[in-house]
Amino acid sequence: MKITFHGHACFELESSGHRIIIDPWLTGNPLAKAKPEGISPEAILVSHGHWDHLGDAVAIATKSGATIIGVAELCHYCQGLGAKTHSMHIGGSFRFPFGKVKLTPALHGSAVMGDDGARYTGNPCGFIIEMGGKTVYHAGDTGLFGDMQLIGKQFSLDVALLPIGDNFVMGPEDAAVAVEMLRPKMVVPMHYNTFDVIRQDPETFRKAVKTRGLTQVVVLEPGGSYSI
Repeated sequence: MKITFHGHACFELESSGHRIIIDPWLTGNPLAKAKPEGISPEAILVSHGHWDHLGDAVAIATKSGATIIGVAELCHYCQGLGAKTHSMHIGGSFRFPFGKVKLTPALHGSAVMGDDGARYTGNPCGFIIEMGGKTVYHAGDTGLFGDMQLIGKQFSLDVALLPIGDNFVMGPEDAAVAVEMLRPKMVVPMHYNTFDVIRQDPETFRKAVKTRGLTQVVVLEPGGSYSI
């Protein structure tokens, strides 16, 4: 599996001829090097409705024919904009041509927010993705929660993609505790340094993980890839 980081919380996963993208905020993302017109996945996983995660999902879906996967309320919103969707909810799983997806809890909010107010888009979520013989956990935007220990027991995680930016999500220390509970073979930090309020040194996270004698931390620059 090839994992490509596009900045913030956006990742592309490629394996065995399949390609999916998660939280594709590219337009207006100061860290992203990729452009939405250059993205052509078969599926788009969206963790919640905030603009920095829903991002270009509808535009990519309507152009490429990709299916947006997420909680039912968010999918209903995207379907109203012309996108093909597959609705799910937390705790549910489904096997797609590219692999299996299970929705996990995330402690956050979820709404499409504009000048006319906020439109509720269901619960935020994370994703367990089984693809090409590998298992990836994308936590979405979340604080630390105890059921991460259940995720770590239920799944043998090859990679965990965890937010470390603090303020809106876990900070480096809480994220290190999450690693302790999840027990992945490898962890990639995300959701940091896009804005000043979430500015973090990923080395702080790496040291916190190393101090606990845990797993390998791989820090990816936007546009960077890693194969497992």
